[in-house]
Order: sequence, then structure tokens, then C-alpha cells
Amino acid sequence: MTDARLTDGASPSSAAPGDEGEAPRGTTPPTSPPTTPTTPPVTAPDARRTPGRARTSRTRTAVPQRKIGWTTRLKRDRSLLLMTVPAIVLLVVFAYVPMLGNVIAWQDYSPYTGFVQSPFVGWQNFVEVFDNPLFLHAVENTLTITLFQLVFYFPVPIFLALLLNSVVSPRLRTMIQSIVYLPHFFSWVLVVTIFQQIFGGAGLINQTLRNNGLDAGVDLMTNPDTFLVLITSQAVWKDAGWGIIIFLAALSTVSPELYEASVVDGANRWRRMWHVTLPALRPVIVLLLILRLGDALTVGFEQLILQRDAVGSQVSEVIDTYVYYQGVIYGDWSFAAAAGLIKGVVSLALVLGANKLAHVFGESGVYKRA
Repeated sequence: MTDARLTDGASPSSAAPGDEGEAPRGTTPPTSPPTTPTTPPVTAPDARRTPGRARTSRTRTAVPQRKIGWTTRLKRDRSLLLMTVPAIVLLVVFAYVPMLGNVIAWQDYSPYTGFVQSPFVGWQNFVEVFDNPLFLHAVENTLTITLFQLVFYFPVPIFLALLLNSVVSPRLRTMIQSIVYLPHFFSWVLVVTIFQQIFGGAGLINQTLRNNGLDAGVDLMTNPDTFLVLITSQAVWKDAGWGIIIFLAALSTVSPELYEASVVDGANRWRRMWHVTLPALRPVIVLLLILRLGDALTVGFEQLILQRDAVGSQVSEVIDTYVYYQGVIYGDWSFAAAAGLIKGVVSLALVLGANKLAHVFGESGVYKRA
């Protein structure tokens, strides 16, 4: 028997060497399934929590910020504030202090008696301004020039910017932009002189016509019928380049991915301009249009007064030239101050109205709504 092989006091270690680790005869050694390395299951952070712990959400508490006093901010930003002092002084001296002189609009002002001794006449000067037919004619000419230039001058920089934006070569684009922008640095005296040398009675066009035996009767500089077209052409030639730079800067912010996506969708050149380019220019167009309406009653004093004697005051008299002649030339200071104050109030109302209209159409305008 198997049990007879083990004697009392004998240990299992005294068995034969070949029996070490063997199971007793007549029995089958237990077999264990092969083990394979397993990875722990990936569980969500909430699954590893203990069962009895309630699930709580982590909320970030705002750290209270200590308010900085104005004296501390004044000391902190003193360098920046010191740099703005010269600009503030110039603004106060040349913009706000002269506003105190508007008091002469309610006086019968004389420069020999001064503000203090000039008699107070109330609203009499304003009544005379509205009853003066020459002032009303000047307002009519001003609005006519403004509307004409708003239609035929304002879209020109937008059109030129779209053309330059389609130019592939950057060098050619820079060259054209520099040539168009150069007249912006010319004074109105030089601009009127150049147009006089070209379109005047003894200008280049008439000399060319005479040399070829044709009728040299082209004189746009003294023709009242073409004066509106003349001053608009001068404004386009001089200031269109400035508008091009503004619109090109707005176009540079458009992502090229928008154009690539529109090409993938099958949009042609006109569709890309209508659905990508023009929407990118809309905020700038609205802003410049508001500013232009604010200057609706200011249509270029220097440009018009230089050509007033050539075409006559019937077509060239605007509010600025009328105020200049009434106040400076004829010495009616109170009447001129009242007319200028009316112009300023109307211009402010136009800016506020145009800005309100921009807010209705979803644009920010000059300032955003609170």
C-alpha cells in the first residue's frame, strides 16, 4: 500500500527524489487553467468611487477681486497719462475753449466792445438766419453737392478696392495703390491748379483742339452747368486713394478659408464677391457712411472758395463760404455765429440718426449700444 512507505517519524522530505512534488498514486493531480495577463478595466472616474459616497459636482467659486482705487491706478498709469497731456491740452485749447465764443450768437456782438458789453438780443439772430433767402440757398447748394457726391463719389473707393484686391501680383497692387494714393497729399490749391491747366480756357485740352483746327470752346472751370461734376471729379481724384487703403485693410482680415470653401461649393467670382467680400466690408462701409453724413453740411470750404469767383456764388455758395463772407468779410459776427451753430446742431443730429439706423440693421456704427 502507498501508506506503508511512510514510517513513523519520517518526513515527506525523505521520500525518493523522483517522488518530490508528485501526487499520491491513484489520484489525479489538480490542474489549474492557464493564466493570461489581464489589464484592469477602464472605468469612469465616478465608478471608482466608494458605493456609499454621494456623487457631488465640482463648482468653481469666483475669486473675489479687490477693487483698485483711483489713486493707485493714477500712480500705476502715470507714465501713460503724462504722454496724453499734450494732446489733451491742445484739444481743450483749440476745440473746447472756442466753444465759449458761441455766446455771441445771442448777442449783438462787436469786437470793439467785447463779450461783456455787447447787448443781449436773444433768438433774434437765429430768426434772421432762417428768414434770409441767401442762407437757404446756401443750404440747398450744400445738400445738392452732398447727395451728388454720396452717389457718385462714395462708391468709387469701394469699387477700386475690390479691383485691387483681385490683382494677383503684390508688387503691381502696391504700385497702383501708391499712384492712386499720392494725390491725397496734395493741397486743394495744387489740385485746382492742375485741373485749371488741363480743363481751363487755355488748358491742355483747348490747346490740343486748336492745334488740330477744332473748336476750342471747352472750359469746364468757368461753366456753372458742369461745376457739380467738376468738384466731384476733383474730390474723387484727390481722396479716393484714402478710401482704398481703408477698404483694403478691411479686406485683409477676411480668412482665405472662406474663399476656398466658396470655391468648393461652386461659387463663381461674382458670388464670392457678393457673399464673402461685401459682407466683410459692410461694417466699414456703414461707419464711413455715418461719418460722411456727419459732414453732409461740410463739403469742402477750401475747394469751393478757390473756385467761387470763377463760376459765381449762385452754384458755389455753401454754408461754410456763406458764414465766412458774412462773418469775416462783412463783419456780421453774431449772424455768422448763429448760422454756424445751426449747422453744428444739424450735423450732430445727422450723426446720431445715422448711428441709430446702423444699430437697427445690426451694425455697431460709431459707438456700440450699452
